[in-house]
Amino acid sequence: MTALATDKQAINQVVRNYVEGMVFANQARLRQAFHPDCRIIGHYHGELEWLSLDDFIAAIEAEGPAPSSTEPVWEVESIDITGDAAAVKMTDLYFDLKFTDYLALLKIGQDWVIVNKLYYYHA
Repeated sequence: MTALATDKQAINQVVRNYVEGMVFANQARLRQAFHPDCRIIGHYHGELEWLSLDDFIAAIEAEGPAPSSTEPVWEVESIDITGDAAAVKMTDLYFDLKFTDYLALLKIGQDWVIVNKLYYYHA
């Protein structure tokens, strides 16, 4: 497997950890996907959110997990990698809410992590 293919596979796993961590309110998976100093930014119900990882996790935990029978829904539209930096554009469903996410990732050591999540909520 080429280095690019290995990086894409690792980034797809980060995305999976993010989406499944969010849908099932799994703090450990969310912390694995995101850098501790990341920011989650976007407008939610008309209000600007500029959240830390801890704030984001608290909001997810307040909503609670989806039933374990839930099949998370997401689609990676693009992955662009340059060296140790990457950008992912994706769409996902959180309960019945649709989002387009722009994820900025950085490879730190051997691990890819999300350092910024900019989102659009399809109201």
